[in-house]
Amino acid sequence: MPGVNDGHQDVDIDLAGLFRAIWRRRGRVLLATVAFSGLAFIGASLMSPEFEGEARLLIESRQAEFSGANQAPPQTADSPFDESGISSQVQVLRSADLIKQVAREMKLYELPEFDPTAKPSAVSDVLVMFGIKKNPLDMAPEERVLKEFQKKLQVYQVEKSRVIAVQFTSEDPKLAAAIPNAMAKVFLSLQSGAKLDSNSEASRWLEPEIANLREKVRDAEAKVADYRASSDLLLTGETGGTFATKQLNDISTELARVRGERANAEARAENVRTALASGRAVDTLNDVVASPMIQRLKETESNIQGQIADLSTTLLDGHPRLKGLKSQLQGIRTQILGETKKILGSLENEATVSQLRERQLVAQLNTLKARSAKAGEDEVGLRALEREATAQRQLLETYLARYREATSRSGENAAPADARVISQAVEPTEVSFPKVLPITIVAAFASFLVSCVVIMLSELFSGRALRPVGRRGEEMFDEEPFEVQPAEIQPVPETVTRPVPAQAAPVVAREPIPAAAVAAEPAELEITAPEEDDFSIASVAGHLSADDVRVAISVSPAGDEGSVNAVALARMVAEEGRKIVLIDLTGSACPTRLMTQTADLAGITNLLVGEVPFTETIHADRLSDAHIIPQGDADPLQAMRGIERLQMIIDALSNAYDTVLIECGPADVNAIRRVTRARDTQIIISAPDVDNEEIIDLITGFGEAGFGEIVLMTGTGYPQPGSSGRRAA
Repeated sequence: MPGVNDGHQDVDIDLAGLFRAIWRRRGRVLLATVAFSGLAFIGASLMSPEFEGEARLLIESRQAEFSGANQAPPQTADSPFDESGISSQVQVLRSADLIKQVAREMKLYELPEFDPTAKPSAVSDVLVMFGIKKNPLDMAPEERVLKEFQKKLQVYQVEKSRVIAVQFTSEDPKLAAAIPNAMAKVFLSLQSGAKLDSNSEASRWLEPEIANLREKVRDAEAKVADYRASSDLLLTGETGGTFATKQLNDISTELARVRGERANAEARAENVRTALASGRAVDTLNDVVASPMIQRLKETESNIQGQIADLSTTLLDGHPRLKGLKSQLQGIRTQILGETKKILGSLENEATVSQLRERQLVAQLNTLKARSAKAGEDEVGLRALEREATAQRQLLETYLARYREATSRSGENAAPADARVISQAVEPTEVSFPKVLPITIVAAFASFLVSCVVIMLSELFSGRALRPVGRRGEEMFDEEPFEVQPAEIQPVPETVTRPVPAQAAPVVAREPIPAAAVAAEPAELEITAPEEDDFSIASVAGHLSADDVRVAISVSPAGDEGSVNAVALARMVAEEGRKIVLIDLTGSACPTRLMTQTADLAGITNLLVGEVPFTETIHADRLSDAHIIPQGDADPLQAMRGIERLQMIIDALSNAYDTVLIECGPADVNAIRRVTRARDTQIIISAPDVDNEEIIDLITGFGEAGFGEIVLMTGTGYPQPGSSGRRAA
């Protein structure tokens, strides 16, 4: 393209130039816009107007109250309320049979709108004559109407609902409203008829099945009764219990009761026997105390003891009266002991009777167990017969319930369709197509847009909208590559004495240094002027690559102009295949603006403050493979407090990159001392358009500070063939 140096220079699109090109051709754009919008307006006005009517149906379960069962049938996978069910109803509304029925009822085949091929044009006749086109009259009228009907019909499901919309477009507004309503009516009729057919089929199938099941239930119940009588499995009042089982339960209960009574009698007798044997008072035993005879004897004993006590106060023990009372007392006690023994015998007899009763019950229980085991074996067969009879009875009851439900729904209005019309189509009053004004506006906008695109493409392909990248301050290079001519070398004395430290660094000089400017220095510095000097960016980049410089500090006494050259230097080093990172320590953030898409990036100040991790401060250059650590957006004063960390950062970067370039802007020697403590760090003085005196002062200051090597970079272009950077010692 014109303006591009053999494809070796980066170019950018000049957006302002594109807009200026469109503005210069505004007349053509306006003319094209007006022409196309006028044609669209005329075309839309000449089109036949079409009207659109819409009816809406809601798909829901509907059934007559008197014919439905008390409980609703369970929803299955084929329920008409899921997405697939609604989609199926949409296809029913679009079915050919339904459309043909509507067409027959409304006699649509008589309308020219639905059969435009009935009167073909002359062109169509010629095409049919030569066999290019098939004769449309060979098709049946219903098929022609169906084809045209489907073009005008649109059926769809309203999003996230069970509503189906039926839209129809027609040149007649009355017909546009009547056809959706007719389709909804036919659809409901077909749904109701399908329900009636299914109910009638169910009734016809259930009648013989019910009759057959009744016979099976009767036979099964007769078999149960016969088997129960033959096996002596008579039922008692309890549910499911037989007579043998009832007897076994009763005897088991009685045996448990008798065993309890026997144990109780034996315990009571043993208690009395133990009291008599030990000589313990028997009046503390419940069975003895409860005896009426014992109670009377105890009363008599108590009275006699009272009399003896009364007489003992007045009579001696040998008195006949006292002797007689004591004799009576002894007789009473003998009677109490005898009565206690009688009670013991009664209890032992009670225990013996209970033991005999227990033996009898055990014998009866064993007999009933044998009979119950046989009855259990017989019940196995009985339960099998009962299960069969129960299954047949339940199936019969189910069939009878379904038969009653089916017969109740066989009436004409007993099976409503599972849908209802919620919005009937009304006669439209506005034209749905064509919309003249929107079509005109869209055509005008489209023609305007296409015209602008055509103009921009022509500008781009011609190269007029492209501009090379590299303007000073914003771009990297001029429109043509820089060519720096070697400076004229003025003759200088072969040896000039000037005071420098003992370890003075080699200095790259662009122009001769006057002897008067250095005569007063205390040390000697021998400067040999080369025959050819090239202090361009490319020469310095070659020097950094050839000498494998790890860390270099760029000082730009000219400000942003020198910083621009430092950015160009980093990009040239990256083009030579070296990994390089540039650290922006300038006050104006010029390298950040040139190498990044935006200035709002974390950078060296954020890293010194400690706000972000190390990896978040390294960003790629937008135009090369170089990397940059931008200035950042942290407080500079706070960042300067952590300037001691800068050397550690530089050391870490030098391990990861081939070259670390630090752009410091117009900094002095004292500032550079704070940046790095390494004396072998190379200093690059980027000084385009700077006086020799200022350059000499900078070189002298850095030499006195003990920096190992100082390189001067004053050119901004590519080197001439055969030229190379020179260093003089």
